[in-house]
Amino acid sequence: MTKKIAIVTGGTRGIGAAISIALKKAGYKVAAVYAGNEDAANSFHKETGIHVFKWDVSDFDACAAGVKQVSEKLGGAVAVLVNNAGITRDGAMHKMDGKQWNEVISTNLNSCFYMSRAVIDSMRDHKFGRIINISSMNGQLGQFGQTNYSAAKAGIFGLTKALARETASRGITVNAVAPGYIATDMVKAIKEDVMKQVIAGIPVGRLGEPEEIARAVVFLADDKAAFITGETISINGGQHME
Repeated sequence: MTKKIAIVTGGTRGIGAAISIALKKAGYKVAAVYAGNEDAANSFHKETGIHVFKWDVSDFDACAAGVKQVSEKLGGAVAVLVNNAGITRDGAMHKMDGKQWNEVISTNLNSCFYMSRAVIDSMRDHKFGRIINISSMNGQLGQFGQTNYSAAKAGIFGLTKALARETASRGITVNAVAPGYIATDMVKAIKEDVMKQVIAGIPVGRLGEPEEIARAVVFLADDKAAFITGETISINGGQHME
C-alpha cells in the first residue's frame, strides 16, 4: 500500500517536530513546513530524513502552492494535515497594537483555514482525510496578556466542529488537540521561580513532553479513528478539565 502523505505545519521544531517524527515512524511520508529558521529546518532534515518545505502559512496563495509542491515531490495526494504552526505576540490589551493582533490571528487561526482549504477538495475526491488542529489550553481558559493568542486558539475549536460536520459524509475527520504546558525550548526558558508556580498548578506535577502530543495526533490520523470527529483531546496533566 502506498504510504499516505502527511503535512505538519510548524513541523521542524518543538511539538511540530515530535509530530513529524512520530508520523514518519508510523509509516507516513511527512512534509514538515517551516517559516523562517533555515538552520533549524536543515538540521531537522539531516537528522530525520523528513522532507522540509518553506512557505508562509498566513498567506492563502502560498498554502495552495505549497500543498501542490508537496504532492508533486512526494508523489500523491495529502491524506493527513496537522495544523500546528503558531506564534505569540504577547501583551495586555491596553498595550497591544493591531500588528500584534493580526500576526497571531493570521498565523494561528487563518492558517488553519488556508491549509484546510488547500487540501479539502482532494480529500473529498478521495473520500478520505484527517485534519488535526493543534489548539491550546489557553484557548479554553484564556490567559493574561494573550487576548490575541487565546482568541485564535479558541477559534480553532469552532472551525474544527464546523468543518467536521461538513466533511464527515466524505470520509474526512477533523479534530483538535489542546496541549497544556509542554517541555519545548520556549517553555523551558521560563524563569525558574515562575516555572515552579506553573508546575505546582499541574496535578501530575510535571510538564508534558512533545511526544505525548504526537501520540495523540498519530492516533487521530489512523484509518481506524474514523468514528472520532469534531472532538478536542486535552493533554494538560489535569490542569484543565471539562
